[in-house]
Amino acid sequence: MKRLTKLLGLVAVLFLGGCLPSIGTEKDQVVQENVDSLEETVIIPDVNLKGEFYQTPVPFKKSASRGLIVNNLNTKYDIKEAEEGLLRISTRTFDTKTHYFQEGQYIDKDTTLSWLARSSTNPAGLNPAVEKGLSDDQLAEEAPNYLAHIVEQNYLVMTEGKKLQLAGVSVGLALNTISYSRSGTETRIPDKEIEKEGMKIAEEVIRRLRSQEGLAEVPIAVGLFKQESRNSIVPGTYFATTVAEKGQSAPNGWKVVDEKYVVFPASSDTDNYRGMNTIFNNFKHDIDSYFPSFVNVIGIGFYKDGNLQSVSIEVPIQFFGTSETIGFTQYLTGLTDKYFPNVHTEVSITSINGPEALIVKEADKEPFVHIYGY
Repeated sequence: MKRLTKLLGLVAVLFLGGCLPSIGTEKDQVVQENVDSLEETVIIPDVNLKGEFYQTPVPFKKSASRGLIVNNLNTKYDIKEAEEGLLRISTRTFDTKTHYFQEGQYIDKDTTLSWLARSSTNPAGLNPAVEKGLSDDQLAEEAPNYLAHIVEQNYLVMTEGKKLQLAGVSVGLALNTISYSRSGTETRIPDKEIEKEGMKIAEEVIRRLRSQEGLAEVPIAVGLFKQESRNSIVPGTYFATTVAEKGQSAPNGWKVVDEKYVVFPASSDTDNYRGMNTIFNNFKHDIDSYFPSFVNVIGIGFYKDGNLQSVSIEVPIQFFGTSETIGFTQYLTGLTDKYFPNVHTEVSITSINGPEALIVKEADKEPFVHIYGY
């Protein structure tokens, strides 16, 4: 069971990669050139991660704007997706086989805060100026804060002399979809307006980054992210991306990012997800028929380019007996294997005491099961 627990931990961490790593014991020591041109010795662990995941030099360098994302984004779901979604976008430009990941080192806290300000408050602000004579409600509607947060990621390559050097930067611009006034009024910002303002902000961010030392000749990838409302149970998604190639101070055209999170059972828009909605309802029906006391079983499907990539399911339980929990987990494992055989699926069983059990099933593989406390 201890071995199983470790495997499940890896599965959770490597969700984005979709594969387990091949782990060795050897480590390579290399030299990394810092932003200030100084050098330091770092270690590249001998862990080969497959799929959409990068190796990371050790010691791990914290983001220069560490901590701000928690305050700037609406939900824990947006916080996670703003970073993980940018990783997926970055793989389009920076190959996981040749590049190493490092948290952003160029846009620090002070810079982030100044860029997030209104231009009337701070000359560097990228949000609209406060217009005189407008009430707080009018301001939220007519001149909303578009930019909520900036996520930066750095990508490194190793030279022939075993030195790590910067090879590119990715920037995620988290944009508001709802403008909140101090009185509590909510104004939804039209998608076209978000797209237009987001692209304009992206152009200015690229121009500013190009003026920084060390960033003049590396590709800069930018993704536009729409965060969800404050009470949403699903994260927002990236909807557009662009790259300013080496030396360019303007983006080279925009590409659509087709990603979406869908809640099941779906109460609307079922035509687009009718098949999956039927499967989930049958899954839920089998749970309800076996354990009638269950309510609010919720699933979240992640779609990319119109195809289902993963399903995450939350199952709250109201009983606490050990034998009952084990029996239910066994039953639910069978249902997971039956209804979701070809897609990455995670089922979390929880009670008022916290997590009770976890089922993780990779596509076309046997499920891993862990009951907490065992």
